[in-house]
Amino acid sequence: MEKFFKLKENKTTVSTEVMAGITTFFAMAYIIAVNPNTLSQAGMEWGAVFLATIISAIIGTLIMGLVANVPYAQAPGMGLNAFFVYTVCFQLGFTWQQALSMVFICGLINIFITVTKIRKIIIKAIPQFLQNAIGGGIGLFIAYLGFLNVGFITFDSGVPAIATLNQPVLWIFLIGLVLAVILTLKNVKGGILIAIILTTLIGIPFGVTTTTDTVSFSEAVAALPSTFGAIFTSQGLPSLFADASRIPLVLITIFAFSMSDTFDTIGTFIGTGRRSGIFSEEDEKALESGSGFSSKMDKALFADATATSIGAIFGTSNTTTFVESAAGIGAGGRTGLTSVVTAICFALSAFLATFVSAIPSAATAPALIIVGCMMVSSFAQIKWDKLEEAIPSFFAGLFMALCYSISYGIASGFIFYCIIKIFKKEAKEIHPIIAIVALLFILNFVLLAII
Repeated sequence: MEKFFKLKENKTTVSTEVMAGITTFFAMAYIIAVNPNTLSQAGMEWGAVFLATIISAIIGTLIMGLVANVPYAQAPGMGLNAFFVYTVCFQLGFTWQQALSMVFICGLINIFITVTKIRKIIIKAIPQFLQNAIGGGIGLFIAYLGFLNVGFITFDSGVPAIATLNQPVLWIFLIGLVLAVILTLKNVKGGILIAIILTTLIGIPFGVTTTTDTVSFSEAVAALPSTFGAIFTSQGLPSLFADASRIPLVLITIFAFSMSDTFDTIGTFIGTGRRSGIFSEEDEKALESGSGFSSKMDKALFADATATSIGAIFGTSNTTTFVESAAGIGAGGRTGLTSVVTAICFALSAFLATFVSAIPSAATAPALIIVGCMMVSSFAQIKWDKLEEAIPSFFAGLFMALCYSISYGIASGFIFYCIIKIFKKEAKEIHPIIAIVALLFILNFVLLAII
């Protein structure tokens, strides 16, 4: 195990990696129930999506851990699943089989741009201060995610405000947050995981920690054939291009899927990997030399790219690298062993769904908030007194949280960076990749507004 995962080289231990893997799983376990709840609205079998979600998470996370040896977990992404249902199926009128087919094609595109080094070239092209802004922005995003998950922030009449503290779930959340802060400050090993477990137990007498009814494992297995391989049936890929008049809309939708998926991943890797040292000197050298698939960054990007198409085959929306992986990294995870442990937890969850779903948001939200606090330190590396750095960094960091999207944060940062360079008559300093991506984002916004 030491030789395979290089634990000493990465300054970690088996126990640390195990705790980190479990922490990551608890932080993202909500997707096991949330994803089927969302996709079933498009007519998909709840049990089938439940199992497809777990299988895609297991496969994607194992590839990340065993091939790339990095502590990232994958699962069907939030936001992309909502786009799948509410925009692609409801608004645009595609069937869920056709939507899955588009996700599958999106995965193939991501594999192509990874193998051809386009994704790595994009990372290399991003100015250092914007990379720091992305890292800090992800910190804001996951902390905001924590507050939203537990309902601490409300939007009554469209106005954001702190919720009235008259609900047990909020009391438990605050207790969990205090525990997480204290254990982190005291440098308690596995402090974040301990905080999650203690908060879950404290929530039992308050009725916050409860088991939920769901389908049994055998029922889910029986339902899986309804989605597995559906993209290869007559209702899938063949029907997607059967109507010539809708092909432009199909291509636009695939483009939207791919843009969001690609930049969510790039943002997560930049925001968490560089600061923690997971992607370090070897990756910097690989980026500079443009060498082949030799670095962890190369392999991690490839692992992420393959997961989307695999997930589509089983029957779920885009599988992507979860920003909640930052919780495990914050707990000390540094190698693929963390990912392997997370994958094992997902496998067990298929049989223990009732108990896994009992972990309340009140217990996992504090973990996200604490990790977010750690990550915003990246903002310190930005020269805020220089407006040409401050403005793109501000929009990149803030928009991730406000727009609930890593991709939109990156988009706003890129666009304002280009605007500033153009009006300062420094357009030649804009890397062609950044200019192209900014234009693609603008095109994406325009097309989404039109459709």
